[in-house]
Amino acid sequence: MKIKTFVIGLTLCSGYAAASVAPSGKQLMEIIPQPAQLCVSCHGVEGQGVEPLGPRLAGLSKQYISTQLQHFQAGVRQNATMMPMAMTLQGDGIEQVANYFSAKPANEVKPVIRGEQVVFNDDTARLAYQGDWSRGLPACVTCHGPSGLGGGLFPRLAGQQASYIKTQLLAWQSGTRKGDVDGMMANVANKLTAAEVDALANYFANLK
Repeated sequence: MKIKTFVIGLTLCSGYAAASVAPSGKQLMEIIPQPAQLCVSCHGVEGQGVEPLGPRLAGLSKQYISTQLQHFQAGVRQNATMMPMAMTLQGDGIEQVANYFSAKPANEVKPVIRGEQVVFNDDTARLAYQGDWSRGLPACVTCHGPSGLGGGLFPRLAGQQASYIKTQLLAWQSGTRKGDVDGMMANVANKLTAAEVDALANYFANLK
């Protein structure tokens, strides 16, 4: 029994290629909707993400996941890996993927910390919780919710990979990511310095 369980676990974690291998295919279909099977190799079976391949999806709202997949399909949001992946989702595929991952719990994050502890200066916390109105910067939590928990069209930031948060802020700055309401995120990102991007990405990644 232990051997059988271990084999199934390997099949789930190996992604799309293993999803078609008998005899575990039927069991896999019962656990993960078929449209979502392509996603697990980069985002994990439980949506906890596989750095650096894919960010955490657990804890994101169904609305947010659906919207982003639609943006990838339309080319509004650009990513060499995600755009073709999103195009495979036809019919109710987007809905099935969004339902599956949004239902996964956002487990407590235990980041790998090198050294004694991660220390953030007051300026980083101030940007996160108060913003900087002298530069027209609203607090991050204004849209992303208390403690960065997100909701609706605004993604959860708490516990997300720091590398992913940074990549997305840089994408807003460069204009390769779009689709935000009234250009809000592009406006915010373009007012952040490189040091602030790094600091905020690490700050939210370490929030439990």
